[in-house]
Amino acid sequence: MSLSPEQRREYRAIAHNLKPVIIVGDKGLSEGLQEELERALNDHELIKVKIASPDRDVRQEAINALCEASGAELVQSIGKIAVILRRAKKPNPKLSNLLRHKH
Repeated sequence: MSLSPEQRREYRAIAHNLKPVIIVGDKGLSEGLQEELERALNDHELIKVKIASPDRDVRQEAINALCEASGAELVQSIGKIAVILRRAKKPNPKLSNLLRHKH
């Protein structure tokens, strides 16, 4: 699934006011973090992730690993913050950032 530029713009706009729900520390993608990531994507579909590493290459690798492990797609990555998306089969209207921000 590849996002069109219009979709990317829309998702970036929605994500603008979100706070990171996942923070990747020195341990990288631990089992606990993967479970947390799964839950966050199931609930919210569109989430912000913060990668704590000061090293740009390490951050990029972590983002790639997160997306690969979760089947999510990278919407945007700026500095230590990444926005990732994975559509839920049955989104929860109260939790999904996509449904809650539809105009």
